[in-house]
Amino acid sequence: MQHDEILRAMLADGEASLMLSRTTCLVEQARQIHDCSPVCAAALGRLLTITAMMGCALKGENDTLTATLKGDGPAGTLVAVGRPGGRVKGYIDRPQVDLPLRADGKLDVGSAVGHQGRLTVMKDLGMREPYVGQVRLQSGEIADDFAFYFTVSEQQPCLVSLGVLVDSAAVQAAGGIQVSPMPGCSEETLQKLEQKAGELSHISTLIADGKPLPEIAQALFGDMELRILEQVVPAYECDCSRARIERALLSIGREELQEILQQDGQAELTCHFCNKRYHFDRAQLAALLAEAGASNT
Repeated sequence: MQHDEILRAMLADGEASLMLSRTTCLVEQARQIHDCSPVCAAALGRLLTITAMMGCALKGENDTLTATLKGDGPAGTLVAVGRPGGRVKGYIDRPQVDLPLRADGKLDVGSAVGHQGRLTVMKDLGMREPYVGQVRLQSGEIADDFAFYFTVSEQQPCLVSLGVLVDSAAVQAAGGIQVSPMPGCSEETLQKLEQKAGELSHISTLIADGKPLPEIAQALFGDMELRILEQVVPAYECDCSRARIERALLSIGREELQEILQQDGQAELTCHFCNKRYHFDRAQLAALLAEAGASNT
């Protein structure tokens, strides 16, 4: 299996930008962590893929991008958090939801996510207030939804294709492609991109063939002055820690913390993103309670 990779390139002497990714390993890791059904693995995998790609545009080490899909489908809410370098984590509310295949034999991601709802993207760039963009869902298939988001919220029309091939055992291939015309892009280049749109819709099949990303990019865009700028290795990476979980416990307030200590004498919190469990015994809760009291004086 080829390792995961995100390739960034320019086309037509800088008239369009290209991002191409293979995310098979990280999507399989997410499937295992959350014990996803095939359709939920496909849904979460698509969201993780586009979020990892978008995260590559972040500059500051502490910058984050959070994408939330809240649809009316049975899978519930999907969340992915991207950081610089293609690091990403995510979760899905109901990962074991399963649905019949569509009439064309493909996984019914749209029905799992829902056809009505919102896509919200929040970028925390260390400024006073984070940037928040929100659009209505177009199909729940995720690629369409993000293409609409880029056009409406970022005023950047683009082609987006996301794909995950998964069977009952594992993720076989996952990846994505994003092509964005730059300001001043010529009509000729726009026409070429429109002609290629059909080829880009089968990105997971191209990834499954096992070719290196530069070869795939060359096959798709070799006639458009392809210039590769960088290649990075994305990863599923949760940054949870005991200190963060302690801050979460402190945030619920002194009274509720006191109630947990008196009634249960212990607490166990599970990270949504990696399912790691953090246990707090009576002494540890009492120490947190004392800390909460000291901070309020």
